[in-house]
Amino acid sequence: MPVDIDAQELLQRAVESFHGTKRSGQQQMVQTIVDGLVAGGHRIIQAGTGTGKSLGYLVPAAAHALSEGGGAVVVSTATIALQRQLMEKDLPSLAQAILEEYGLTLTYAVLKGRNNYVCLQKLHSAIPDPEGEALFEVSRGALGDQAVAVRAWANETDTGDKDDFGDDIDPRVWRSFSVNRRECVGESQCAFGEDCFTAKHRLQAQAAHIVVTNHALLAIDVVEGIPILPEHDIVVIDEGHEIVDRATGAITIELNAAGVERAVSRLGSQVSDRTMDLLVDAQKAFEDALLGASDPTSGLTRLALLDPQLLLALILIRDSSQAGVTEMSTQKGEDPDIAARNQRARGGLEELHDFAGALISQGNDSVLWIDHDGKPPTLHSAPLSVAHILRDKLFAEKFAVVTSATLTTSGNFDAITQSLGLGADARTETVDVGSPFDYPKQGILYVAADLPPPGREGLDMAALDAMGELVEASGGRTLILCSSWRAVEKAAEYLRVRCDTPLHIQRKGESVSLLVDRFTTEIESTLVGTLSLWQGVDIPGDSCIQVIIDRIPFPRPDDPVMSARSSRVDEAGGSGFRSVTLPRAGLLLAQASGRLIRSGQDRGVVSVLDSRLANSGYGGSLRKSMPPMWFTKDKSVAIRALVRLRAESDQRVAGQ
Repeated sequence: MPVDIDAQELLQRAVESFHGTKRSGQQQMVQTIVDGLVAGGHRIIQAGTGTGKSLGYLVPAAAHALSEGGGAVVVSTATIALQRQLMEKDLPSLAQAILEEYGLTLTYAVLKGRNNYVCLQKLHSAIPDPEGEALFEVSRGALGDQAVAVRAWANETDTGDKDDFGDDIDPRVWRSFSVNRRECVGESQCAFGEDCFTAKHRLQAQAAHIVVTNHALLAIDVVEGIPILPEHDIVVIDEGHEIVDRATGAITIELNAAGVERAVSRLGSQVSDRTMDLLVDAQKAFEDALLGASDPTSGLTRLALLDPQLLLALILIRDSSQAGVTEMSTQKGEDPDIAARNQRARGGLEELHDFAGALISQGNDSVLWIDHDGKPPTLHSAPLSVAHILRDKLFAEKFAVVTSATLTTSGNFDAITQSLGLGADARTETVDVGSPFDYPKQGILYVAADLPPPGREGLDMAALDAMGELVEASGGRTLILCSSWRAVEKAAEYLRVRCDTPLHIQRKGESVSLLVDRFTTEIESTLVGTLSLWQGVDIPGDSCIQVIIDRIPFPRPDDPVMSARSSRVDEAGGSGFRSVTLPRAGLLLAQASGRLIRSGQDRGVVSVLDSRLANSGYGGSLRKSMPPMWFTKDKSVAIRALVRLRAESDQRVAGQ
């Protein structure tokens, strides 16, 4: 029987069960959410590292869900690590505290998109998937080995969840074991419907008080209007600084000739020869049009609009795929394997039809480009802004809490509220509950003001020399965050020669978690990586007493979405640099510098090798986005601090 639960009282009980201590920021966060539920209006809450923000929103969410008249709560996250923390640590402990104090059972579940789970029909089908079978050929080498490993795991897993496999999976391999929404024949028609992993997870989610999902699925649920998530009246968006990019990515359309060919190859004899000829002709026309509309040497080509050849090719794809769908819709099969195969083929054509149609009809509010980047040319279309989508289809329907350790840029919430479409919403309240860490005493921000501003070629010799000196002073124990792969390579090449401490280098496609584990274990090592390490990485203690940032992470000039957003502001008479570019860079700087202080005991130095952060007119604004560490432009101060911290670290390690 539901009862009214006092959220602050529950917080106290939960903190005790965690063997934690009271945190004023956490208490303020709980009260802010409770007040929002009573008064109405969304809450945007910046909760610095160490606040305990997960419990800060889970407690009022649980209190609401279990109270009389309360409904389910959806918690959306951006990273697998946080999903696991919520499902394996935070929610079980909170549920236990609620059971002991109130005698109530808090239920919770995790839900992801269908293509995140193994499809049992595809795994056990007597009709092999052509693409999947090809992966098992000896000639495919590493892909074949990975396919064998995934198949073995798929036959044993209880969850079917890709994230439980442990290692990164090549998308081509995973595609051979999974299906998307369009390709699924449906649980009622599937021979494995009763055991379907997706169906089981959705059933659990339907009955749960709290459902944990990801930003991409939340965006699809909102934008497409397909009821993937269970009914809920509250949504908590953790890692809220990521929601705009994840929502943009979720509804970005990508189409290349290889994708068209893959869809056509699945058809076999399921369509007439005439329709097959039309599809093959459309595929070839699309491939030729992509090559004709782009410059392969540039890597990326922005398109103001579709040229006639490309437009015609898309029309051919749309119309021929529609003809195929129409023909296949009349087909019926008694054999479940045949029915599933036909559905996968039909789903592929439906996707082609919808993608081509959307590309044909895209308007001025979309960004269009062709990307090469060492792959077959791919046509992309992304929304210029998702603010109106989030405002009208999410925030207009639900009470929302948006939270993160980094939501302010230049010391205010303006950028995040505008990007969410909530800038004009008077009922939306923004709150910074602070951090329990004493940043001025725990950390130093050193900016190499004497270095020349970085050029297009990235790290010059002066910056590399400074980097080497700083790494030597800290005896390794350094996380180096570079803004490009080129910078990673240059830094690695230099440090291999200069420094005698172990060096870990991020490679494209390498598992970040495994790399971080190696860095953490080897105390005196240095880790060099790029943007995937700038956020979501937690390395407390002696393994990291220094973070080096190579330059201010301004968006690349050829970034199609960011440059288009900036240009749109300029055209309206504003400053795209101030409104788009600076907030983006400030957010990443906040995330990167936040890697250093992860506990009350951590001490260290953030070293930025970009003099513009100290000398430019906008440098002060960017520094306001970063944790308030003690600021210096004197390298000797940073060096002395690192030498001292290194000695203290050596003593602690020796005493263990």
